Amino acid sequence: MKPVLWADLTWEQIRDMRADGVDMVLFPIGSTEQHGPHLPLNVDTLSAEIVAHAVSARTAVPVLPTLPFGCALGHTRHWPGTLSLSPETLSRVVCEILDDTIAYGFTRILMLSGHVSNAAPLRSALEILRARHPKLQIASKHVCEASASTKAAYEADALDWHAGAAETALMLHLAPNLVRTERIFDDVDRTRDLVFSYAVPKTSHEGHTGSPSLATAEMGAELFEQIVRDWTYLVKRALIEKPPL
Repeated sequence: MKPVLWADLTWEQIRDMRADGVDMVLFPIGSTEQHGPHLPLNVDTLSAEIVAHAVSARTAVPVLPTLPFGCALGHTRHWPGTLSLSPETLSRVVCEILDDTIAYGFTRILMLSGHVSNAAPLRSALEILRARHPKLQIASKHVCEASASTKAAYEADALDWHAGAAETALMLHLAPNLVRTERIFDDVDRTRDLVFSYAVPKTSHEGHTGSPSLATAEMGAELFEQIVRDWTYLVKRALIEKPPL
């Protein structure tokens, strides 16, 4: 089955989908930011989008157009390329997009974020939208958070991972032409036991953290299937979930 992509549909198809009882959408949200010297700027966007499309193909839940900008202020402008929204802007953009989506009758929304630091702005958007629309069912999770085992795979080489083994493996599987294998080298996680939170230039030499040298395309293929399987299970639960009270 092919994914159901919102942007490919006509307004009549959107209307008919609602008439047929479809009330859920997936919203992939990424980031355009540095990922060390070996990975491209679109890692977070690509991972969120491809996972969402694969899950849609298995569940027929429509997917909104991917938002390629997130809150990446922590990467600073130290390494050229990062394009960041402020937390307030990201939250507002998401609210405005989803206000329209909700107005058309889609009241179950799952936001799939490819970027960890989107979490706070997306939570803010969730709180605002839930207050505006009392019947709304909405959640926001990072791509790796559909299950404990997937999250553990991301954290295996660094708790403060970035462009480490998991993301590098995924890219070797999904877009190997974008991986500069000759620039792969490891950098340790320096954030353990710290009291404060620091911008990435204060914790990483070249913008990444973890052991990308461990990554293989085969590892990426297995991880991708696990992520899609976990998200498919989560979506199927969400399609029938009712409020506890």
